[in-house]
Amino acid sequence: MKSKFQVFFFIVVTALFFAACNTATEAPKPVDTAALKTEIQALEDAFAKGEKDKNADAVAAYYSDDAISYNRNEAPSVGKAAIREKIAKRLATDTSGNASVYKVVDLFVDGNMATEVGSFTSVNSAGAEVDKGFYMSCFQKRDGKYVCVRDMSVTTMPVKAAEKVMQ
Repeated sequence: MKSKFQVFFFIVVTALFFAACNTATEAPKPVDTAALKTEIQALEDAFAKGEKDKNADAVAAYYSDDAISYNRNEAPSVGKAAIREKIAKRLATDTSGNASVYKVVDLFVDGNMATEVGSFTSVNSAGAEVDKGFYMSCFQKRDGKYVCVRDMSVTTMPVKAAEKVMQ
């Protein structure tokens, strides 16, 4: 009889121990997607302004320190420092006078993660369209603000004849 009581007592104490150690988690607060869309659009606008001003630091502010950016026709840039370096080189050699506009098309939110599908249009100094396409950016909320942790883009412009030969 004593051993049955000890087993029962052990089970009760163990259950109480685990119950005490298990902290209750709050249900995630619902995300105001309209406000988040406005916040993400502001990030896109700052990105475009940084490009136009040839300010690599302003463009790189879009990214988290551990971000990966998948670029067209080149290897991915891993980490904010590498992304910033690639942006700085591109901006330093760019004499086109082109400007881009980025627009949030769709936004998917799950907890502290948000995935944006967006469109871009690039125009030259005369206002003629020189490139357009779509991009996806994955954001994570860190320290109260969203930062891009992954992005990639694709153009929808026709492939130039010389590029077709290479394919």
